[in-house]
Amino acid sequence: MHVKKPKHILCMGGGTGTYTVLSGLKKQMTEQVDLSAIVSVSDSGGSTGRLRDEFGYLPVGDLRMALVALSEAENGDDVLRKLFLHRFNKGKGLDGHNVGNLLLVALTDILGSEERAIEHASKVLRVKGNVIPVSTDAVTLVAQCADGSVVKGESSIDEPRHGRDGTQKITKLWLEPSAHISDNAQEAIEDADLIVLGPGDLYSSVLANVVVDGVSSALQRSKGKLVYIVNLMSKYGQTHGLTAKGHVDEIARYTNRFPDYVMINTAPLPSAILGKYKKQKEFPIEDDIDTNAHKNSKILRDGFLAKEEIVKPSGDILKRSLIRHDSIKLARAIISLI
Repeated sequence: MHVKKPKHILCMGGGTGTYTVLSGLKKQMTEQVDLSAIVSVSDSGGSTGRLRDEFGYLPVGDLRMALVALSEAENGDDVLRKLFLHRFNKGKGLDGHNVGNLLLVALTDILGSEERAIEHASKVLRVKGNVIPVSTDAVTLVAQCADGSVVKGESSIDEPRHGRDGTQKITKLWLEPSAHISDNAQEAIEDADLIVLGPGDLYSSVLANVVVDGVSSALQRSKGKLVYIVNLMSKYGQTHGLTAKGHVDEIARYTNRFPDYVMINTAPLPSAILGKYKKQKEFPIEDDIDTNAHKNSKILRDGFLAKEEIVKPSGDILKRSLIRHDSIKLARAIISLI
């Protein structure tokens, strides 16, 4: 009897956007679908940045988030997921550190490599799928802005500092030194039936993967359909004034292929939350995509907005989004495409 090969969904990105998508997909998974996540390795802020500087290993924050998102350690074992997410909010040395980050660094120390650490953490958390670093090379993310200024470091790109004008458009993104795609990441891209980019910070989370040498060419070789989920809000320092079309065009510029599907939220955003974003000089992404003009992409518009406002954990020093996509609505829409 012929056994039908499961469809392979691959998510690429980092941070809370990828966590949201993976969390929803895990709950909608069937035996007919395999799930993998490729995450960036250029994070340099918060607990992750401190551990990266002190130990010299790959940044573990995005890897940890993906592992927890795919963890089946729930109900009676939910304490494991909570442990990996717990952030200290006191203590001179531990304040701001995430327990999951510390555990991954400890596992890397014990086992000798980040990939083996991820493998063992996956067993502990009973991860449903695979979490793959896009590269095993130590890198710094670098961006050039329209005014000619150069910003080095993911955290500096993500949160403008030293008087930097966050309204300046990013014109070029690269890594120093250059990094090469990991074998596991290349295999996952080439074998995928559906590749999901976003949501998440366009340059510091999503495209930070694509500028790794070999990723763009692997995406071009892959027969998998490419899906891009447009962010809900602009990001000061990265995408100020960039419309939905602008986001899609940047994805196409760096991947050298237009997304087969573009998902855009149509649900109205709460005015109270919009007021908070406005103070940060961040605004809803304008949906200016002309369906007829973008014949290469099928536009999927729906109410993908989650209802609740996000409360940042105590001890987290990084700026976080206040609203997010609804993980289940995204997952159902994604699975419908295969």
